[in-house]
Amino acid sequence: MTGHEYADLVARYIVKNFASRGVKVYREVHIGKTLTGRGRRVDIFVLEPTTRTALAIECKYQGSVGTVDEKIPFALQDLESMRIPVCVVYAGDGFSQGILHILSASPIAAYCLPGSRSLATSHDTRELDTILAMTFKWWDVLVRGKKRVALEPARSLALVVSRNDVFRQEAMSLEDR
Repeated sequence: MTGHEYADLVARYIVKNFASRGVKVYREVHIGKTLTGRGRRVDIFVLEPTTRTALAIECKYQGSVGTVDEKIPFALQDLESMRIPVCVVYAGDGFSQGILHILSASPIAAYCLPGSRSLATSHDTRELDTILAMTFKWWDVLVRGKKRVALEPARSLALVVSRNDVFRQEAMSLEDR
């Protein structure tokens, strides 16, 4: 898979799973300048027109050992200088362990490898799903499949109070001795 094919895959994944929420997905969008003064072009630009919220995404795919390792620290630093929410999505087996450590520790990096046929959400898309949810405030994405906390029935609380009273009474009788 090439870097361009990977960016297309991620863009299609976002459209399939999140376009129904009102976001528009664009490819190769020019946004300002890089840290070195060159024109910046992000791989994916996700826009929610009603809230005027956006997310710029850089895609890094490394299928074999190569030079992308050298570019990752600069890509992270460059994106962090933007004044909008940003993310570096990455996948592939060609990253060095050091770069994988940097990416996994970065709050703006997300591992993402959607299935090319189904484009379904999965364990391999969870990190990007989380960044999308936090950016666009889709809290239901974060709690999907989780059980909501509820208070125990009132009689359980009475039992706890009763036990506490028993413990207090035992403690007082010990003090009297």
